[in-house]
Order: sequence, then C-alpha cells, then structure tokens
Amino acid sequence: MNATPSPTPDAPRDLVGIGIGPFNLSLAALADPLAGLQAVFYDQRPAFHWHPGLLIDGARVQVPFLADLVTLADPASAWTFLNHLRARDRLFPFYFAERFHIQRAEYDAYCRWVAEGLPSLRFHHQVDAVRWNPERDLFEVDYTQLDADGEAEALGRTHTRNVVLGVGTEPYVPDPLKPLVDAPGVPVLHAADYLGHRDALLAAGHVTVIGTGQSGAEIFLDLLRHRPAGREQLHWLGRSEAFAPMEYSKLGLEHFTPDYTRYFHALAEPVRDRLVAGQWQLHKGIDADTTAAIHDELYRRTLDGGWPDTVLTPGVHVRTAGRIATTQVELHLEHAEQKTRSRLTTDAVVLATGYRERPLGRVLAGLDPYMRRDSHERPRVDERFRLVLDPSVTGRVYVQNAETHTHGVGAPDLGLAAWRSATILNDLTGQEPYPLPARTAFTTFGLERGHPQIPSARDHRTLTPLVEGV
Repeated sequence: MNATPSPTPDAPRDLVGIGIGPFNLSLAALADPLAGLQAVFYDQRPAFHWHPGLLIDGARVQVPFLADLVTLADPASAWTFLNHLRARDRLFPFYFAERFHIQRAEYDAYCRWVAEGLPSLRFHHQVDAVRWNPERDLFEVDYTQLDADGEAEALGRTHTRNVVLGVGTEPYVPDPLKPLVDAPGVPVLHAADYLGHRDALLAAGHVTVIGTGQSGAEIFLDLLRHRPAGREQLHWLGRSEAFAPMEYSKLGLEHFTPDYTRYFHALAEPVRDRLVAGQWQLHKGIDADTTAAIHDELYRRTLDGGWPDTVLTPGVHVRTAGRIATTQVELHLEHAEQKTRSRLTTDAVVLATGYRERPLGRVLAGLDPYMRRDSHERPRVDERFRLVLDPSVTGRVYVQNAETHTHGVGAPDLGLAAWRSATILNDLTGQEPYPLPARTAFTTFGLERGHPQIPSARDHRTLTPLVEGV
C-alpha cells in the first residue's frame, strides 16, 4: 500500500484523475505502490459500480480474468483478481469452477474491493472545471463536494502537474426514440437501466428489444427465460445485417494488443476512421455462448410442437416512433435490404443501442484554447495517451477510453487497461516502474521490419523523476 503522506493543502499533486471507472481505477491501483507519487482521483458517484443495470445473472465479461485492473502490467500487484479471491477465501472454488471468463457481477465485486482499499479515491466529488495556470505552471481543478443525497456541500480546488481523464461513456439513444424515453406511461428505457425495470418488463404484454449486440442478446435471453412458453411476446430487432458473432479467433484478438494499437496510431487519420467503422464485429458482435444459449432456449420451446411467440429480425432500423395514448408505442420500421416498411405496436421497449464516449467539452472548456484538434474537431491524442496541447502548457493531460479515433478499437477494451495505465505512469514518472513488453502479437501489422515500440520515457525526453526508490 502507498505509505506516502498526504500533501499539505497548498502543495500541488502530481496527478489528478477525473472519473473512477475501471480504467482510472486501474491507474490508481498501479500508482498506489509508487512511493513519492501524489495522486488523487475524483468521481461524483457515491461509490464504484460497473454497469449495475446490466449485471444480469449469468452474464459474463468478454475478456479473460487475467484482464483485470493490473495483472498484465504487474502480476505481483496486491490488486489482482486472484488476490481478491484469496482475500475472500474463494481461490479453491474458483480453481474448480474452471472459468476463464468470470461473471459481470464478480468483476464488479472485484473492482469494488479494489476501490474500497485505495486511499487515493474521492467519491462524492464532482469535477466542474480544469484550467491551466501559466503563472504557476499547474492545472487548477475545481470541484464540488457532494453530500449523501448528491447535493452540493462544499466547493474546492486542487492544483496538479498532470491530469488524467477517465470519464467513460454514456448511454446512446437514437434520435427517433429520444422523445419516448422520458415521457410517462409505456416503459421505454436504455439497456443500462434494465435490471431496475426488469419486473415491469416481465409483466408487460409485448416487449421489443432494439439492438443486436451483446447487451441486446443478454436482455432478450433473460426475458425469454422468464416468460411463459407459447406466450413470450418478444420481438428482437436491430440495424445489423445479422445477429453476428463477435470476432473471437485468437489471431483476430490480436487487434487488442499494444502492437496493433501502435500500428493503428501511426496510420493516417482517414485510414483510421475507415478502419474503426469497419471493425464493429471485433467488439459489437455477440458472444458465441450467448447465441448458443438463445438458440437452445428457443429450441427447447418447440419440443411440444409449435414455435415460440418470438420474432428475431436483423437489418431493420426505426425511422420514427410515437405513443398510442399512454399504453403502447408504435415503431415505424424500415428493412435496409428489402426497402420495405412496416409498423410494430408494442407495450415496452428496451434500447440496447450502445454507448458513446462522453463529451469532454464541459470539463475541459478552460483548456480549449490550448487543445489541438484533427480535421473532424476531435482532440488529437499522441502515442502516450496525452492530449496534444499548445507547447506553452508544460503539464500533461492523459485520456482513457476517449481515444478510439486515434488508438483504435482497443480503447474501450478492458484487456488493455493495465498496459495503458502502465504506459501513462512510465511517462508521468520519467522512469519505468512497469517495464512493458516489446512485442505482444504474432501478427506483424504493416510492412515495416521489426516490432516498433514506444520509446522509453528516458529516450523521449529528460524529466525530473516524480518517483523515488523505484
């Protein structure tokens, strides 16, 4: 554990983290044992929770348990998943379970265990603004401390040499459905809120699930398993041309390696944009076990003759939608390949329509004059996950899970969390507390010889070390 004493009130931090999701939690865990590094992480929520509305019984994380917060950078860390099991006297049950992919609820419990043990985390703290103070060569971070009810309790400010953004993603609702979500009456909700409305959905007459990715599949399966045979009244539709499996071949997974991330970052911006759009099946398809479970459940319901009352239709998008009185929703559908249109009346809608990177504008408005942007006005991010800022800004702003446009489909992947956190800490300290592998994939991406690696922090520039004794 970090035994470094807290700084005096006026002393600047070395690092302030904004947001405490899995990625900044990973960074905080790897920063914890680095003596001399003063770091603090803020989040407006009262405690850590990871997609609580989607912790469906039996749903599993799509990466192996080794892709925890720290193992792929430091398997000897005190904050590994295996050490969490050991602390809970669960190592032997896990060993005999022979599960490489753990349940989402178990991953959430592991992250909460880490969050409860780290002294650098500050929940109930809402960050309001980040500014650069050129006179002090420091960032100013303004925050509001919240009470137990989420109301403002006190205002505060801290100064820091560096900032890391880990504000995560937010639920995405397509424009045609936005007017329905907040209106009273028929339940229309995003998948992120599924478990909180599950009982109402099970009691509804006809339910429509929109979205053909993993969340949509898990929700359809859960509803299917708990509705009476022959009276399921479930409709599952989405824009994708098929209920497509997620790319899970071993060589395909090498797109989630540091090697591919470095290759992707070096490509021209138009090429990167084209690749991201075409690689959806690497991370937006459906896990093969889930599709098998859905088919098994549907098949089981045919054993007594007849077919289940379900409709599964890919290749469909919702053009418009409206309410019928206060009891039903009418969806106006269009099939992309047939160019046909129809209407669907339903009693409830679940939007498994995914997430989008949360805009950084509100928090970073004070840094806007210093930020460098690409041709689409997106922030430029260098190979070390730093926002490209005006040279007059001597501090660094790192980003986590906000750099898909510069680093590729691995940006939101849990499997790269520890590597990215270690990269940030190596750059931040000017040392290499976490040596990283030079090669991580059998695939050679591109025609250049060798496997180029990001230069070490020492090679990049001369920095005053922030960490002593490492």
